[in-house]
Amino acid sequence: MHRICIYAHIKIYNRRGEIVVDIFKALSEESRLRILTLLVEREMCVCEIEVCLNMTQSNASRHLTVLKNCGILHYYKKAQWAYYGISDKFKEEHKNLWEYLQQKLVELPTYLADHEQCERYKTVDVCANSKKTR
Repeated sequence: MHRICIYAHIKIYNRRGEIVVDIFKALSEESRLRILTLLVEREMCVCEIEVCLNMTQSNASRHLTVLKNCGILHYYKKAQWAYYGISDKFKEEHKNLWEYLQQKLVELPTYLADHEQCERYKTVDVCANSKKTR
């Protein structure tokens, strides 16, 4: 007997009619959660995220784009650098989810190591170093 998923067409929408499933897909990847743990504290340049999480520029950018496209992050450019932060709109529209994430992100196994790595680079201008290597 073959089973067919009859619920594949069901989508979850927020009050504005936007699909919420994309948010959960974005949050289902550990690297994206690690990025969020850093951005909870402050906006960061892609270069900083690369160094703190030991990611390549292409991987960091790919994950940041997914988080931005579903509305979790906002970004702006300053000269040749792109800065990302948690979107105020996301925090307002998904208040309960945001509160839950803030509580749970600190429980990630990589949380302490990622933040310790960032502390080591606070006094170094990683963006200037990144510019030299590109």
